[in-house]
Amino acid sequence: MNKQAANIYQNNAVTTASPAKLTLMLYEGAIKFCNIALIALEEKDMEKANINIQKAEKIIMEFRVTLDHKYPVWEDFERVYEYIYNRLVEGNLAKDAKIIEEALGFIREMRDTWKEVMRLNNVE
Repeated sequence: MNKQAANIYQNNAVTTASPAKLTLMLYEGAIKFCNIALIALEEKDMEKANINIQKAEKIIMEFRVTLDHKYPVWEDFERVYEYIYNRLVEGNLAKDAKIIEEALGFIREMRDTWKEVMRLNNVE
């Protein structure tokens, strides 16, 4: 019953979140999946690592394909997301925790920047 309640709560949180909050949730998800992958690599569970790195890759790809091209900075974001995505792919292929940690560092920076933008604009 608790798992069902948690799923309902999570579904409601997503369906009622603002676009800014959804973006933050995606960053948090990518961070979570990278962390799970790093633990899996440490435990030599390559399948679990692969699955979670791919989840993080999908989130970064979503950021890339939804960039708004009407703002000049979209190209800068595209380059950053492309770099993060490529590092995730490389880290997954090599099963290299250092490469995943590097990508994770950039994702955390992007998340922290987004949180600051939200704070400065009083966005929830």
